[in-house]
Amino acid sequence: MKKFLQKLLYFLAKIILNKYQPEIIGITGSVGKTSTKEAIYAVLKDKFDIRTNIKNYNTEFGVPLTIINAKSGRKNILKWLLVYAKAFQLILFKTPYPKILILEMAADHPGDIEYLTNLAPCQVAVITAIGPTHLEFFETLENVIKEKQFLITHLAENSHAVLNADDNLVLPLKEKTKARVITHGLNNDSLLKAENIVYEKDSGGVACNISYHSENCQAHFQNVLAVSQISSLLAAVAVGKIYDLSLAEIIKSLEDFKFPKGRLQLLPGIKNTLIIDDTYNSSPKAVKAALEVLSRLECGGRRWAILGDMLELGGYSETAHEEAGEWVKEYKVDILVTVGERSKSTARVAEINGLAPERVVSFDNYFDAGKFVQNEISEGDLILIKGSQGMRMEHIVKEIMAGPEHAGELLVRQEKEWVEK
Repeated sequence: MKKFLQKLLYFLAKIILNKYQPEIIGITGSVGKTSTKEAIYAVLKDKFDIRTNIKNYNTEFGVPLTIINAKSGRKNILKWLLVYAKAFQLILFKTPYPKILILEMAADHPGDIEYLTNLAPCQVAVITAIGPTHLEFFETLENVIKEKQFLITHLAENSHAVLNADDNLVLPLKEKTKARVITHGLNNDSLLKAENIVYEKDSGGVACNISYHSENCQAHFQNVLAVSQISSLLAAVAVGKIYDLSLAEIIKSLEDFKFPKGRLQLLPGIKNTLIIDDTYNSSPKAVKAALEVLSRLECGGRRWAILGDMLELGGYSETAHEEAGEWVKEYKVDILVTVGERSKSTARVAEINGLAPERVVSFDNYFDAGKFVQNEISEGDLILIKGSQGMRMEHIVKEIMAGPEHAGELLVRQEKEWVEK
């Protein structure tokens, strides 16, 4: 039944795209996809008739549902019938439809990007960053690269590829496409550059100069904590330039851009603490970026790293968790709390690298970890909380945030279906 529903969705979505012919902006990568998608949407939404993924609908089910503009029926047959009714209405009648679709495309298994780009061939393709994710299914990093690059290898010559020049796995892909390439980054070889970056130490935000060809503009982004977030904004700037917007108006649309929930969000905690909520998901590259933020922000107390397991890393899992233990010392962590069996390797290596044993604590689940952290944190502490989606680390954030009654507005996975899991 699931396979039948998937094929029917694909078939109907393909007909809809063929009928309405929207331009497709496709986005993939190991990290930063959703932030980049939302930033691109922020740049284009006031100038064009556009639509982007509903929630995190970025799979073989989610992308067709976004094309149809319908929510998943889950296990409800009646709701699925309504989805298909909506699709047939779009097919049979002339209905207003967006001129541009911004589609985040995930790759959990080999062949996913090819499947999605065959459904929705892109005119603009964005690759954010590549790292060792989903190795449980891809087995090697080389296979991940091969999968991600399909987003740009299918492009026509008059299309555009937007590539992160700061990622040494993404930049070489510029040789793999016939499309026009715009590179972005912090290095001098980028076509679109961010330079003279100054971070605000205590409140978040960054000032920098952005240049593209002969255009230069001073920018101040209010909610930026990490270089990876600058990369998301630069990708959005690049797409804005593809659509002939001026650098000044693009930057203005991003100045107060808020990154999605659970992506390096600063939240007030109990006992006058400050939380870095990065609980949406986790991977080695993202953990390192989050620890860098933890080390850089002003802190009147101790720096806590509460790290849950990184999942779906296959044979790379133990090495990845051990590397995280090395970074803990490098990035000034005072107290390490790990959650899950895999992260015990992180704790072990952190101790080997000099973090005192009394400053390292491991738990099997988020519930026990949350209670411990709640009791032990003190005024002025800065607390990073991060882990893969399956570790449900947002529960720890809710345990120690000031005003947990606002969790629905501020935290990831607060919808009924998640809360009841």
